[in-house]
Amino acid sequence: MNTKNTPIELTPVDIEPWRQGNTGIDWAHLLDSGRPGPTVLVQALTHGNELCGAIALNWFMKQRIQPLQGRLALVFANVEAYRGFDPQNPNASRCVDEDYNRVWGDDQLFGSRDSVELRRARQLQPLVDACDFVLDLHSMSEPCAPLMVCGKVDKNAQFARQLGMPELLMLDTGHPAGLRMVDRGGFGDPLSPKRALLIECGQHWERAAADVATDALVRFLGLTGMVTPQWVQQHHRLPLPAQQRTVRVTEAITARSADFKFLVPVVAMDVIAKAGTAIAQDGDHTWVTPYDNAVMVMPGTAHVKPGNTMVRLGRYVEL
Repeated sequence: MNTKNTPIELTPVDIEPWRQGNTGIDWAHLLDSGRPGPTVLVQALTHGNELCGAIALNWFMKQRIQPLQGRLALVFANVEAYRGFDPQNPNASRCVDEDYNRVWGDDQLFGSRDSVELRRARQLQPLVDACDFVLDLHSMSEPCAPLMVCGKVDKNAQFARQLGMPELLMLDTGHPAGLRMVDRGGFGDPLSPKRALLIECGQHWERAAADVATDALVRFLGLTGMVTPQWVQQHHRLPLPAQQRTVRVTEAITARSADFKFLVPVVAMDVIAKAGTAIAQDGDHTWVTPYDNAVMVMPGTAHVKPGNTMVRLGRYVEL
């Protein structure tokens, strides 16, 4: 699919009113209930062209809700990229210098390298590390049903089952290009009580993605005790799925060259029946499925360059 031809059904919201918070960090707010409880973070705009999270978080902040317990952090992340959103070239504002969601390892955060995204992550790192529960609101370049990325540890998939949505959950192997926020520290430690979820709400600019993002935010705040069940019931937008299914990724196919191209239709969550099926040509290398019934998770065609993950392969599993 050519995402340049994808209809832009969402309009960027004005987040300027939320620039000055109470944390000393622009576009980062911390609401303190004054009561014991967890510290919870909701983040939007990890990538500047993912509009649905900004729409959902902007909507919630206008409600002026105070948490029932603990503390609630609300963050618009890569605002510099978001400011450059252009519906005529919507993929260009994914980032400024690099992917903000690949810089969360200590080697990057406390190293000597510099970029717009690293500076922003360094600002937010103390706030992220102080949190017990995280929801990171994303969307996808290709059309796909909403997908919950549960990181590398089963505890996050179990947490997503408590949330009850969306239907599809994914456990994966991380990113070779760098550590994601939801894998940082205790979030990626199976023995830690911390939990983190990253929801892909649908295609970047489809109208339905904003409803999915808002629904996920509302239900997440209910699950973590930030709001009452009655408030959740009044404000959720979508019914819960009848069941949830989990796919466990076994490997990621990362482009070796700029000549990477798929040999099969690029259909998210498609199942390739036979092991050994050629699915992509990458210069002189042919990528094939390693086993029967391989699930094509989050294939992408918009960002073809060496080092980028082009698709993940996995199996449906029972937890």
